[in-house]
Amino acid sequence: MENYLEINKKSWNAKVEPHLKSDFYFVDEFLKGRSSLNSIELDLLGDISGKTILHLQCHFGQDSISLSRLGATVTGIDLSDKAIEAAKDLAQQCGTDTEFICSDVYHLPAVLDQKFDIVFTSYGTIGWLPDLDQWAKVINHFLKHDGKFVMAEFHPVVWMFDDDFKEVTYNYFNEKPIVETYEGTYADQSAAIVQEYVMWNHSLSEVLQSLIANKILLQDFREFDWSPYPCFKHVDEFEKGKWRIPQFGNKIPIVYALSTQKKSS
Repeated sequence: MENYLEINKKSWNAKVEPHLKSDFYFVDEFLKGRSSLNSIELDLLGDISGKTILHLQCHFGQDSISLSRLGATVTGIDLSDKAIEAAKDLAQQCGTDTEFICSDVYHLPAVLDQKFDIVFTSYGTIGWLPDLDQWAKVINHFLKHDGKFVMAEFHPVVWMFDDDFKEVTYNYFNEKPIVETYEGTYADQSAAIVQEYVMWNHSLSEVLQSLIANKILLQDFREFDWSPYPCFKHVDEFEKGKWRIPQFGNKIPIVYALSTQKKSS
């Protein structure tokens, strides 16, 4: 899939306008000060005041801006030029100094010359990347000595199922690219867009081993039986801000999160 970047950039560009208008992203409330960050990632980030943060695959920047509001100096990057345009506009409206760069993850070392205290990524990001070893090399490249990488992501068990969670359809392991066409979007199922996209499933072992092999050592690892977002079909909100797939209840993990530190030598 040599043209996967082109396909996925087109897909994410198409999502920007309906996402900005969706209740899912609550832009009006966000502009008034509501944070887009969740307890899952906040617990692992800790006090970030005065820290420099690189936010990978930031979409239109709500989490990046939320991190800025907590006192960090933040740079967000994303493949979608339309998302980055929207992110810059949001930052201006919010009055933050958050910086945004349009780049895919693998190409970023060629366009950004800086080291960071923290590299951060969250929710629905690594599935767009074919090679996690190269991903981990990029993280290592941008971290300062003893810098911290924090990640929250949907659990690979979830990606094994069909959209209705009735049967196992996909391989848990990174077997091959998944090329599909989708109507609507996770933030608005009724959105009048049809997108082709290319994704890859990544097992937990693939994620962890790619980090370890690149001198990024695991410090904290957590799994959660709920999602902070209603981004899947047929989910129930069992507590405020917490969603589960009803037929599974609390029997499967839906999200995992980790904190790591770059080995100093």
